[in-house]
Amino acid sequence: MKKFITRAYKISTEKIKKGTAVKFAVLADQHGLVFGESNRELYQAIKNENPDAVLIAGDMICSSNVETLTAAEEFLSVLSESFPVFYSLGNHEYRLLEDPLMKREYLRYERMLTQAGVCFLHNEHVAARIGENEFVFYGLELPLEFYRKPKAPYFSIKDMDALLGTPSRDGIRVLLAHNPAYGRTYFSWGSDVIFSGHYHGGVLRFSENHGLISPQFHLFPAFCCGHFRKGRKHMIVSAGLGEHTIPVRLHNPRELVIAELVHGE
Repeated sequence: MKKFITRAYKISTEKIKKGTAVKFAVLADQHGLVFGESNRELYQAIKNENPDAVLIAGDMICSSNVETLTAAEEFLSVLSESFPVFYSLGNHEYRLLEDPLMKREYLRYERMLTQAGVCFLHNEHVAARIGENEFVFYGLELPLEFYRKPKAPYFSIKDMDALLGTPSRDGIRVLLAHNPAYGRTYFSWGSDVIFSGHYHGGVLRFSENHGLISPQFHLFPAFCCGHFRKGRKHMIVSAGLGEHTIPVRLHNPRELVIAELVHGE
């Protein structure tokens, strides 16, 4: 059976009210893998953490294998019965959405999950109150050109504004952005907390923040994995729950990310 670890992060921010805390379970890059019968092991790990919401940073499916849509749909439908779920697409979902032959199948997947209560964010945002804290969740959906190998275009704040608009002045701004390559832009745009994936921990992981290679074939990519900070802003890049094509992970276990936001500087 496939294995994963739970990796916990604590984020201190003055925007969280004193005496409160908010916990997120973050899923990325599962690519249709199943952990135990019907993902029972993964579901139980999330339930044990009792998060306030589940955030999906893309690539729950594999675009080359339509059967992964079924596995992801079944799992997320069950998950949404217990927790609010916010879902931003990765390049694999977006590739199906843009494929004339597969678009109908993908839209069925999204329709079924929406009916189950999953909130999809297609370059959209939604405000939500969690306990005493106000949040705004943004889902960045990058066109496929920004995943091009080996060289993708530059992605500027102007490009970000064109897709998402300017960030809200109210609430804690949480950005779900699958591709971490543009981390500097995400920080500058105005996100308080960013969750990404896509890099699979760099395949070979050297340390918390350093891995060998990105899917665009860049060696030692920036924002590869782990927790990054810029002033009072935070970015967490998941090493992901799965892999595809080349199923190799060295010193780089699959991971469920748990991020707890607490009051502090």
